[in-house]
Amino acid sequence: MVVVGLDHVQIAIPVGGEDQARSFYAGLLGMTEVPKPANLSPSGCWFTGGTVALHIGVDPDFRAAAKAHPAFLVDDLAVLRTRLEVAGCPIREDKPVEGYARFFTEDPFGNRIELMERT
Repeated sequence: MVVVGLDHVQIAIPVGGEDQARSFYAGLLGMTEVPKPANLSPSGCWFTGGTVALHIGVDPDFRAAAKAHPAFLVDDLAVLRTRLEVAGCPIREDKPVEGYARFFTEDPFGNRIELMERT
């Protein structure tokens, strides 16, 4: 038995945050919202982008993830950076990683998000 892949990443948001999540993940990052299975909680939302699946779950005791984070590969980091800056999202540089251009931002709830492009 070995791990053979990653099915999805889940992050948490506060109760009632779905519309803000849609604005950020679909509107700014360009992900596509996909339907959740009917047998799961009606709260939260799911997104895909390329081969990535992101599940957003509602947590009544929500606390933003300040260190743990998803890292999304993008095809034009400069354009995305400008889009996020115009929207007022924070941009945080970090130590370089060989083979990548990258920066961190936050979703509307304070969850840390890394955005990367292969160089």
